[in-house]
Amino acid sequence: MNLEPLESDEGSGQDDSDFNWDEYLEECGASAVPHHAFKHVDLSLQTGLTPGMKLEVCVRGEPEGTYWVANIITTCGQLLLLRYEGYHDDRRADFWCDIMTADLHPVGWGKQQGRIMRPPEGVRERREDWEALLEKVLSEGCSAPANLLEGPHRGKNPLDLLCPGSSVELQDSEDPGLAWGAVIKENVGGRLRLVYSGAEGLPQMYAQRWVFYLHPFLHPPGWAIENGCTLTPPAVLRGLRSEEEWNEVRQRIGAQPPDGAVTNELFKEKPTISAHCFTEGMKLEAVNPAAPFSISPATVTKVFSDQYFLVEMDVQGCVAAGPSFVCHRDSAGIFPTQWSLKNGVQLSPPPGYQGQDFDWADYLKQCGAEAAPQHCFPPVSRPDHEFMESMKLEAANPLSPEHIHVATVIRVRGQHIWLHLEGVKQPVPDIIVHIDSMDIFPVSWCETNGYSLRYPTKPQVQKQRRVAVVLPGENFIVKAHLYISAGQGNGKYSCPKIYFNHRCFSGPYLNKGRIAELPQCVGPGSCVLVLKEVLTLLINAAYKPSRVLRELQLDEESRWQGHGETLKAKYKGKSYRATVEVVRTADQVAEFCRKTCIRLECCPNLFGPRMVLGRCSENCSVLTKTKYTHYYGKKKSKRIGRPPGGHTNLESGVRKVGKRRKRKKHFFVHKKKRSNSLDNTPAGSPQVFYTDRASWADDFKLGVILPSCCFPCFKESLALSYVSHGLQTSLLWSQGQRVEVPEKLQLDTSPLEWSVADVVHFIRTTDCAPLARIFLDQEIDGQALLLLTLPTVQECMGLKLGPAVKLCHHIERVKLAFYQQFAS
Repeated sequence: MNLEPLESDEGSGQDDSDFNWDEYLEECGASAVPHHAFKHVDLSLQTGLTPGMKLEVCVRGEPEGTYWVANIITTCGQLLLLRYEGYHDDRRADFWCDIMTADLHPVGWGKQQGRIMRPPEGVRERREDWEALLEKVLSEGCSAPANLLEGPHRGKNPLDLLCPGSSVELQDSEDPGLAWGAVIKENVGGRLRLVYSGAEGLPQMYAQRWVFYLHPFLHPPGWAIENGCTLTPPAVLRGLRSEEEWNEVRQRIGAQPPDGAVTNELFKEKPTISAHCFTEGMKLEAVNPAAPFSISPATVTKVFSDQYFLVEMDVQGCVAAGPSFVCHRDSAGIFPTQWSLKNGVQLSPPPGYQGQDFDWADYLKQCGAEAAPQHCFPPVSRPDHEFMESMKLEAANPLSPEHIHVATVIRVRGQHIWLHLEGVKQPVPDIIVHIDSMDIFPVSWCETNGYSLRYPTKPQVQKQRRVAVVLPGENFIVKAHLYISAGQGNGKYSCPKIYFNHRCFSGPYLNKGRIAELPQCVGPGSCVLVLKEVLTLLINAAYKPSRVLRELQLDEESRWQGHGETLKAKYKGKSYRATVEVVRTADQVAEFCRKTCIRLECCPNLFGPRMVLGRCSENCSVLTKTKYTHYYGKKKSKRIGRPPGGHTNLESGVRKVGKRRKRKKHFFVHKKKRSNSLDNTPAGSPQVFYTDRASWADDFKLGVILPSCCFPCFKESLALSYVSHGLQTSLLWSQGQRVEVPEKLQLDTSPLEWSVADVVHFIRTTDCAPLARIFLDQEIDGQALLLLTLPTVQECMGLKLGPAVKLCHHIERVKLAFYQQFAS
């Protein structure tokens, strides 16, 4: 399969100044992949001097020419925080210095130069054996690289040392025992454009190669000879020059003196290669790196060592004679057989395969081969990354590696993602890459590094127009917003006009007067943009905008599988923000508007794609706010007043009830009274009152443990017994009905010894598994887990009451098991 590079985009007329990522994301209603998801980019931004390294520095307050060893505590650009050796954990003597101006040297320099090596007075007072301490440090060899402390490369970032003109060596992509020299022609944020030695004047498609500096096959000069590799040009170049010419180049590479700037220290962050257990003839599924558009059967055709093996794509039935590439155990793009089937991905049969539908069992039998066993591949783990469908990033074009495009995540399967490239002159299928690929980058990476980004042609979009609309029969003027977007009049993601029917009932949260002042409609346009504008207008039309924002806030479990948008509200001088879910497709808009109205306890027709001209179909005009709340809002839940807490950025606490609602005593929350019957209520107990047994039973199934003061209306007698520090509750109805208590938890190890990973593993075994990411991000270990309470969970994790109580139920189970098994 011969693939030619795409036609160059030179002269395409694209100007980077015309593209703005913030505007593009807003127009698309999309979000960017978080910057920290790109590990190779984070590593490229780190300096060569890292905490823990040692160096020699001129001692302050001592006679000139006196030096001592210091440890790097932290770095900030070219500034270093140092601590003299011998102070151990005492931070009082730490000091900052500028690497460009301070007198710094590698460990051992003073002894070689005959300088006085003596610690400051504070160390001499602590360590009388400081001379023995010095000898120990000199023998450990934890010195900072000399080239980063002295000479022309002093204080430079490692990437700065990979400058154009520097020489490197590159292992062969089809045989790791071969290597060849190359010269760096361009360095774009660590992404290097290399030209093979001796390939000057040859076609660029063969002579040059783009690799990130952390690529496992990239090495400093002299690496090949030191590691027993043969200096041989790549196969695509060998026939373009005579053997005599290549011998001359080979001699130059072998005789080239080591480059003091390009050393192994620059490549220390490269991934390590693990041993594999593949054997020749094994079948697997693979993505061809040269054309990563599909997954096809492939064969292990050669084993080079315990680290590397060769994989060839199958062609002509069972024959492995297609494109080949070197792999190691953790290589991206290789999968066990049946991986595509299990992950719902189309497997492309090899050319020449006879059969209507590809079947691995038949194929293996036909080939007389065996499938690579599962244990040959890295263990399958739960995807723990932040790539999600519809997110945006920047990605290199595999057919034209010099071009980096705006890209969209189309599909996510485990650790692999499918990307759609924007701004290509010729259509390119979606490419398959690993989340750790060094050919993908965060948004604005090109702009930061001064490199051209290929972006989609911006559609002609008219700016928002504001017009005045006089409604028939009204004596006032209503402002109308019209969003007109070219190319968005139809389609799956195009939202129709959303009308505000101000005659409909506005409910207890929205101010009817402010609703009447809203524009007649919003839209049409992108669903995300139109609905975001609608919700923003509603929030601003509320009596308490923060209260409406809380009602709209995205629950832990998504209702619509839509798009999360951050909305803001201001109330009494304070600002609030929360993530609100909006739908992305037109077919969901009507139901979304209706459900949102119900959440706000207003008429389901208050806003939506249908204009109410006459009488509302809900007959809401005859209802008062109290009646409407009774019939449309809280009646369905059978209990009222459960406080929606758990928002760190929103108002919290028990909702106060107006006087007019006290008439219906069975539909509101009683304020806490200072009576003996409530004094024994555990601190932090939710003030929720149930009107019937069914409501209580629903909550108990979810793990909500409530004291007896929550049941003032029950005629039946109710017994509550708290067992083992009140952490396990059994509730018994006098009529013999009983709710089963969850099975007691058995722990293998004490939670006091749990690491963050152990805590995350435990949470993932419960029905609160989606919350495991919070424990990982906040680094909650076993000791911290045992200290968590309901108020702490709500405040620190930003959870609503329901998910928070559900989570605390499992935490209490751990506490109970700890008390019973390990407390003694």
